[in-house]
Amino acid sequence: MPLKRIVVLISGSGSNLQAIIDAINSGRIHGQIVQVISNKADAYGLVRAATAGIPTACIDHKTYSSREAFDADVRQIIDDTEADLVILAGFMRILSAEFVKHYSGRMLNIHPSLLPKYKGLHTHQRALKAGDNEHGCTVHFVTEELDGGPLLIQAVVPVTSADDEESLQRRVHTREHIAYPLAVELICSNRVKFSTKGIYLDDKLLPDSGFRLGYDA
Repeated sequence: MPLKRIVVLISGSGSNLQAIIDAINSGRIHGQIVQVISNKADAYGLVRAATAGIPTACIDHKTYSSREAFDADVRQIIDDTEADLVILAGFMRILSAEFVKHYSGRMLNIHPSLLPKYKGLHTHQRALKAGDNEHGCTVHFVTEELDGGPLLIQAVVPVTSADDEESLQRRVHTREHIAYPLAVELICSNRVKFSTKGIYLDDKLLPDSGFRLGYDA
């Protein structure tokens, strides 16, 4: 089985990118990252990619007159790589509907909450304010609805009375580095099927909440 070809889009430090690189290097993921794209030239994730010998590209969204024009150029670079999978790893851009449709069933994002709770920003603060006893992160397929695509994996952390926003964010971030490589691993092993009925893992339909990683996983 040929290696899956992966493109990763970033805007920042690229810690989730690094977690995926490490999982590939260890042999866990049957894939290769063929391109890392950033919309910010100073994104540290570009350094991580270059260190790993991965081709990089920087496309500054500020130089474009419209979201659609920016997305069209990003799409061209991705398609030139013949990518099987597109990973959003801290890519701080809302993508156009046409772009999302083009990669339907082939594009993943990770969000720092247990979706459908707390779509958007300030998720840790909102979980604390609500008095939740659980929080976490979600790997999901990307659709036109912001943070609304079908859920693949949720990694859970307990919320304690001692938590503040910073401590909770730190623990969730650690869980991201487990959940995201696992999601990529499952897809690259052809164990995941995206369909109109939902997400199948090993030919079994997942619940709407996806595959759940508990506290100790």
